Amino acid sequence: MGVERTGGIEAVTFDLDRTLLRYERSPGTVLEAAFESVGVEPLFAVEEYYARYDEFAERSGSMAELRSACFAALAADNGHPKRLGREVAAAFADERDQSNVELLPGAARVLEELGREHRLGVVTNGARDAQRTKMEAVGLERWIDAVVVAGAETPPKPDPRPFERALGALGAASATAVHVGDSLETDVAGAAAAGLDSVWVSADPDARGQDPTYRVDSVADLSPPPWIEDAASRT
Repeated sequence: MGVERTGGIEAVTFDLDRTLLRYERSPGTVLEAAFESVGVEPLFAVEEYYARYDEFAERSGSMAELRSACFAALAADNGHPKRLGREVAAAFADERDQSNVELLPGAARVLEELGREHRLGVVTNGARDAQRTKMEAVGLERWIDAVVVAGAETPPKPDPRPFERALGALGAASATAVHVGDSLETDVAGAAAAGLDSVWVSADPDARGQDPTYRVDSVADLSPPPWIEDAASRT
Protein backbone atom coordinates (compact mmCIF):
# COMPACT_ATOMS: atom_id res chain seq x y z
CA MET A 1 0.00 0.00 0.00
CA GLY A 2 1.38 3.46 -0.87
CA VAL A 3 1.96 6.15 1.70
CA GLU A 4 -0.41 9.09 1.64
CA ARG A 5 1.57 12.25 1.05
CA THR A 6 0.88 14.92 3.63
CA GLY A 7 2.17 18.45 3.20
CA GLY A 8 4.24 17.27 0.21
CA ILE A 9 6.42 15.04 2.43
CA GLU A 10 6.32 11.25 2.15
CA ALA A 11 9.52 10.23 4.01
CA VAL A 12 11.19 11.48 7.19
CA THR A 13 14.70 10.56 8.27
CA PHE A 14 16.07 11.17 11.76
CA ASP A 15 19.43 11.58 13.37
CA LEU A 16 19.77 9.28 16.39
CA ASP A 17 21.78 10.65 19.32
CA ARG A 18 20.30 13.73 21.02
CA THR A 19 17.51 13.76 18.44
CA LEU A 20 15.57 10.56 19.18
CA LEU A 21 17.43 9.16 22.19
CA ARG A 22 19.95 9.92 24.90
CA TYR A 23 22.18 8.01 27.26
CA GLU A 24 20.83 7.62 30.77
CA ARG A 25 24.39 8.50 31.88
CA SER A 26 25.88 11.32 29.83
CA PRO A 27 29.22 10.81 28.04
CA GLY A 28 30.69 13.50 30.28
CA THR A 29 29.73 11.58 33.40
CA VAL A 30 31.18 8.34 32.03
CA LEU A 31 34.37 10.09 30.96
CA GLU A 32 34.85 11.49 34.47
CA ALA A 33 34.46 7.97 35.87
CA ALA A 34 37.00 6.63 33.34
CA PHE A 35 39.61 9.23 34.32
CA GLU A 36 39.05 8.38 37.98
CA SER A 37 39.32 4.64 37.28
CA VAL A 38 42.67 5.09 35.54
CA GLY A 39 43.82 7.43 38.31
CA VAL A 40 44.61 10.46 36.15
CA GLU A 41 43.45 14.04 36.00
CA PRO A 42 41.24 14.78 32.97
CA LEU A 43 43.35 14.46 29.81
CA PHE A 44 40.80 16.24 27.61
CA ALA A 45 37.27 17.64 27.75
CA VAL A 46 34.23 15.72 26.58
CA GLU A 47 33.60 18.52 24.05
CA GLU A 48 36.91 17.58 22.38
CA TYR A 49 35.63 14.01 22.06
CA TYR A 50 32.41 15.25 20.46
CA ALA A 51 34.38 17.41 18.01
CA ARG A 52 36.57 14.50 16.80
CA TYR A 53 33.96 11.70 16.94
CA ASP A 54 32.88 11.76 13.29
CA GLU A 55 36.49 11.90 12.10
CA PHE A 56 37.30 8.63 13.86
CA ALA A 57 33.94 7.02 13.09
CA GLU A 58 34.83 7.16 9.40
CA ARG A 59 38.01 5.13 9.89
CA SER A 60 36.97 2.71 12.68
CA GLY A 61 35.21 -0.63 12.45
CA SER A 62 33.83 -0.72 15.99
CA MET A 63 33.05 1.56 18.89
CA ALA A 64 36.00 0.21 20.88
CA GLU A 65 38.39 0.90 18.00
CA LEU A 66 36.94 4.37 17.45
CA ARG A 67 37.22 5.38 21.09
CA SER A 68 40.72 3.97 21.57
CA ALA A 69 42.09 5.83 18.54
CA CYS A 70 40.23 9.03 19.36
CA PHE A 71 41.23 9.12 23.03
CA ALA A 72 44.88 8.38 22.16
CA ALA A 73 44.91 11.28 19.70
CA LEU A 74 43.20 13.64 22.15
CA ALA A 75 45.67 12.71 24.89
CA ALA A 76 48.58 13.41 22.56
CA ASP A 77 47.06 16.72 21.44
CA ASN A 78 47.03 17.80 25.09
CA GLY A 79 50.60 16.72 25.81
CA HIS A 80 49.95 13.30 27.36
CA PRO A 81 51.11 9.83 26.27
CA LYS A 82 48.82 8.10 23.79
CA ARG A 83 49.02 5.07 26.09
CA LEU A 84 47.05 6.95 28.75
CA GLY A 85 44.38 7.83 26.22
CA ARG A 86 43.97 4.16 25.30
CA GLU A 87 43.77 3.22 29.01
CA VAL A 88 41.03 5.79 29.52
CA ALA A 89 39.20 4.41 26.46
CA ALA A 90 39.28 0.90 27.97
CA ALA A 91 37.97 2.24 31.28
CA PHE A 92 35.27 4.19 29.43
CA ALA A 93 34.18 0.98 27.70
CA ASP A 94 33.90 -0.77 31.07
CA GLU A 95 31.72 2.08 32.37
CA ARG A 96 29.58 2.56 29.26
CA ASP A 97 26.63 0.31 28.45
CA GLN A 98 25.42 1.12 24.93
CA SER A 99 22.02 -0.33 25.77
CA ASN A 100 21.61 2.09 28.69
CA VAL A 101 19.69 4.60 26.58
CA GLU A 102 16.18 6.00 26.51
CA LEU A 103 13.96 7.71 23.98
CA LEU A 104 13.70 11.45 24.45
CA PRO A 105 10.36 12.72 25.80
CA GLY A 106 7.72 12.69 23.09
CA ALA A 107 9.81 10.69 20.62
CA ALA A 108 7.66 7.54 20.73
CA ARG A 109 4.46 9.53 20.22
CA VAL A 110 5.94 11.47 17.30
CA LEU A 111 7.28 8.33 15.62
CA GLU A 112 3.92 6.60 16.02
CA GLU A 113 2.03 9.56 14.55
CA LEU A 114 4.43 10.20 11.66
CA GLY A 115 4.63 6.51 10.82
CA ARG A 116 0.94 6.47 9.93
CA GLU A 117 1.47 8.69 6.88
CA HIS A 118 5.22 8.73 6.23
CA ARG A 119 8.01 6.24 5.68
CA LEU A 120 10.60 6.68 8.43
CA GLY A 121 14.36 6.18 8.47
CA VAL A 122 17.44 6.84 10.58
CA VAL A 123 20.65 8.42 9.24
CA THR A 124 23.23 8.47 12.01
CA ASN A 125 26.99 8.92 12.22
CA GLY A 126 28.90 6.44 14.37
CA ALA A 127 30.17 2.93 14.83
CA ARG A 128 27.78 0.28 13.53
CA ASP A 129 27.83 -1.91 16.65
CA ALA A 130 27.11 0.95 19.07
CA GLN A 131 24.38 2.56 16.98
CA ARG A 132 22.59 -0.74 16.31
CA THR A 133 22.71 -1.66 20.01
CA LYS A 134 21.15 1.67 20.98
CA MET A 135 18.37 1.33 18.42
CA GLU A 136 17.58 -2.21 19.56
CA ALA A 137 17.54 -1.12 23.21
CA VAL A 138 14.70 1.36 22.62
CA GLY A 139 12.87 -0.76 20.04
CA LEU A 140 13.15 1.64 17.11
CA GLU A 141 12.33 -1.19 14.70
CA ARG A 142 8.67 -0.65 15.67
CA TRP A 143 8.65 2.52 13.56
CA ILE A 144 11.77 2.70 11.41
CA ASP A 145 11.82 1.29 7.87
CA ALA A 146 15.48 1.96 6.95
CA VAL A 147 18.73 2.64 8.82
CA VAL A 148 22.02 4.02 7.50
CA VAL A 149 24.99 4.15 9.88
CA ALA A 150 27.11 6.79 8.18
CA GLY A 151 30.82 6.52 8.74
CA ALA A 152 30.50 2.74 8.75
CA GLU A 153 28.36 2.08 5.67
CA THR A 154 28.94 5.36 3.81
CA PRO A 155 31.01 8.49 4.36
CA PRO A 156 29.70 10.35 7.44
CA LYS A 157 27.24 13.23 7.34
CA PRO A 158 27.34 15.94 6.00
CA ASP A 159 28.26 13.95 2.89
CA PRO A 160 25.02 13.53 0.88
CA ARG A 161 25.54 9.81 0.26
CA PRO A 162 24.06 8.49 3.53
CA PHE A 163 20.90 10.49 2.88
CA GLU A 164 20.73 9.23 -0.69
CA ARG A 165 21.15 5.66 0.50
CA ALA A 166 18.34 6.06 3.03
CA LEU A 167 16.02 7.58 0.44
CA GLY A 168 16.74 4.69 -1.91
CA ALA A 169 15.79 2.20 0.82
CA LEU A 170 12.63 4.18 1.59
CA GLY A 171 11.68 4.53 -2.08
CA ALA A 172 11.45 8.30 -1.74
CA ALA A 173 12.77 11.31 -3.62
CA SER A 174 14.70 14.11 -1.95
CA ALA A 175 12.03 16.61 -2.99
CA THR A 176 9.46 14.78 -0.88
CA ALA A 177 11.63 14.03 2.16
CA VAL A 178 12.78 15.86 5.27
CA HIS A 179 15.61 15.12 7.70
CA VAL A 180 15.41 15.83 11.43
CA GLY A 181 18.56 16.34 13.51
CA ASP A 182 20.28 18.36 16.20
CA SER A 183 23.45 19.36 14.30
CA LEU A 184 23.73 22.26 11.87
CA GLU A 185 27.10 20.97 10.67
CA THR A 186 26.12 17.37 9.92
CA ASP A 187 22.32 17.14 9.78
CA VAL A 188 21.20 20.44 8.28
CA ALA A 189 24.18 20.84 5.96
CA GLY A 190 24.04 17.19 4.90
CA ALA A 191 20.32 17.30 4.20
CA ALA A 192 20.79 20.43 2.09
CA ALA A 193 23.61 18.78 0.14
CA ALA A 194 21.30 15.85 -0.64
CA GLY A 195 18.36 18.08 -1.60
CA LEU A 196 16.19 17.40 1.46
CA ASP A 197 14.34 19.87 3.61
CA SER A 198 15.59 19.87 7.21
CA VAL A 199 14.25 20.27 10.72
CA TRP A 200 16.83 21.48 13.21
CA VAL A 201 16.18 20.33 16.79
CA SER A 202 17.66 22.97 19.09
CA ALA A 203 16.44 24.88 22.11
CA ASP A 204 19.44 27.25 21.96
CA PRO A 205 18.13 30.66 20.81
CA ASP A 206 21.63 31.96 20.11
CA ALA A 207 22.95 29.13 17.94
CA ARG A 208 23.85 30.14 14.40
CA GLY A 209 24.84 28.29 11.24
CA GLN A 210 23.39 27.08 7.97
CA ASP A 211 19.70 27.88 7.90
CA PRO A 212 17.40 24.84 8.30
CA THR A 213 14.03 24.69 6.59
CA TYR A 214 12.32 24.42 9.97
CA ARG A 215 13.38 24.65 13.60
CA VAL A 216 11.85 23.07 16.72
CA ASP A 217 12.93 23.05 20.35
CA SER A 218 12.60 19.26 20.76
CA VAL A 219 11.50 16.17 18.89
CA ALA A 220 8.19 16.39 20.78
CA ASP A 221 7.44 19.57 18.82
CA LEU A 222 7.12 17.56 15.60
CA SER A 223 3.49 16.97 16.54
CA PRO A 224 2.06 18.45 14.41
CA PRO A 225 4.90 18.48 11.84
CA PRO A 226 6.03 21.97 10.82
CA TRP A 227 5.81 21.08 7.12
CA ILE A 228 2.06 20.44 7.57
CA GLU A 229 1.56 23.87 9.11
CA ASP A 230 3.71 25.41 6.37
CA ALA A 231 1.65 23.78 3.64
CA ALA A 232 -1.58 24.90 5.31
CA SER A 233 -0.35 28.51 5.51
CA ARG A 234 0.22 28.55 1.74
CA THR A 235 -3.30 27.39 0.87
